[in-house]
Amino acid sequence: MVLKATGYSFTTVTPATHARVNARLQNAWARNATDVFGWSRPFREGVITPELFEAMRKAEVLDPHDDGWISRVRASTLRGQLFLHSAFPTTASDAIFFGPDTYRFANAITRYLAGDVRLERAADIGCGAGPGAVVVALERPQADVFAVDINDTALRYTSVNARVAGATRVVAQHSNLLDGVNGDFDLIVANPPYLLDAQERTYRHGGGSFGEGLSLAIASLAKTRLAPGGTLLLYTGTAIIDGTDRFRALVAPILNDGSVEWDYQELDPDVFGEELNQPAYAETDRIAAVLLTAHRARC
Repeated sequence: MVLKATGYSFTTVTPATHARVNARLQNAWARNATDVFGWSRPFREGVITPELFEAMRKAEVLDPHDDGWISRVRASTLRGQLFLHSAFPTTASDAIFFGPDTYRFANAITRYLAGDVRLERAADIGCGAGPGAVVVALERPQADVFAVDINDTALRYTSVNARVAGATRVVAQHSNLLDGVNGDFDLIVANPPYLLDAQERTYRHGGGSFGEGLSLAIASLAKTRLAPGGTLLLYTGTAIIDGTDRFRALVAPILNDGSVEWDYQELDPDVFGEELNQPAYAETDRIAAVLLTAHRARC
């Protein structure tokens, strides 16, 4: 990829931080490739190299903007790899999100795989831009990794990102959860949407009462699709209401049937605080990022 060859690097921030930084007067127009591909700012001729501009034109990711252009895609770096995803702001219903949650999710996977973990088959449910699948594939190059999503745009991004990273055993496949994907898995990872979104955009709306619906479905599914000795790593968010963790209270009865052993960690006590202004969260104290680890014993 032309952009990767330039040494480009960008750490993606929260949407709220992105909006604040871009609102500064000096940031109205891009001055370099980081502004174009990281901060999603419009740019004029000469800001990026002719090679980059031509690559964007051929990929059909350029849109006109006043007397310049703006990129339809954004590029973030994670663990030395480059991931393409949707430009800011992510307003489209099929937008592909990438942000601080993604970094915490990837770090959780890497910590788990740092141990003596045998892995032949893995699945990334709701793969988005594919960071989960790619991290697994690079850590375990001999494993077959299935990246599944209901969003065809996500599957295209995943395929490109896996190819650029050299993750040759990632298979991007259209699937609702794991429908149509046969077999059990030694590892299932997921970073599903966990908010209540009034527009019900695919990458944000988790369903249920407070955004926990999809996460509960994944936890329930994993019990039946983990191979003996297999593990689920579910990175998600939860509404804390009057001190009660909504997701934990609902997932505990699902997992407490003896089929798996599980652990639960709060990774960040306060994420997406701006959502508390929405009517759906009128009674919510905070939204926390959590990691659920469920392990199926070997027979």
